[in-house]
Amino acid sequence: MVAGVLLIAWRRLDEIPEDSIAWLYGVARKVVLGSRRGTRRRAALAGRLFSQPAPFAPAAQDARPVFTALAALREPDREAILLVAWEGFDVRRAAQAMSCSPAAFRVRLHRARRRLREQLADHDEPARAPLPATAEEGT
Repeated sequence: MVAGVLLIAWRRLDEIPEDSIAWLYGVARKVVLGSRRGTRRRAALAGRLFSQPAPFAPAAQDARPVFTALAALREPDREAILLVAWEGFDVRRAAQAMSCSPAAFRVRLHRARRRLREQLADHDEPARAPLPATAEEGT
């Protein structure tokens, strides 16, 4: 915190009044209050994060075939699926992220899902649940 006070004093060297001790105490008070505020905010954020239910986390054994099948896909297919299923993007946002039109993204997503189903079938593991659909998909 001392470094923060000295940094502010250095940056505002031309503005330091004659009674510099009182001014420095004021700066130090504000730095300490800012630090405390930041600590409280981080603690509140951590509390909110830990109080929320964990996102879908299948058991490691159940997810292994899906991860293996995803890893076997080409990068654009994997990216299309993960943007929708993992990141929760709708078609418009995912298309923007992949630099294509929403119509082109729908086609890419459809093909990527088909390839993922084929990969899962090759591993003799039935898909336990359908792949998530997006709200903007017309199918």
